[in-house]
Amino acid sequence: MFHYCCWPQSSLPPFPLDPIKIAPHIYELKFENDRIRVIEQILRRGDTQPLHAHPDRLLVYLQTCAWIEDDGHGSKRMQKFKYGDVAWAAAETHGGSNPEVVQECRILEIELP
Repeated sequence: MFHYCCWPQSSLPPFPLDPIKIAPHIYELKFENDRIRVIEQILRRGDTQPLHAHPDRLLVYLQTCAWIEDDGHGSKRMQKFKYGDVAWAAAETHGGSNPEVVQECRILEIELP
């Protein structure tokens, strides 16, 4: 089983903010062992993401999708990805808002210790 205790401190998300536990309506564990954890995220119109944390991770987009997000400085920006796109995402803590989903999005998040 994958344990947050074993991650490098630089990417360690606080265990209580594990997205699978905080938002099971958005995040689902697909695979886990002591070397990797794979989570499926589904962004849907109307879903609110509570505050949660992620370690550094690789994102694989399973369908074309788009959403509008607040940049934290009073502006909004469109995020768009195509089926098969792959992106790196640095560790972050975020949530508490409902992204304006334009097109439902399915993403595999691959986390390494």
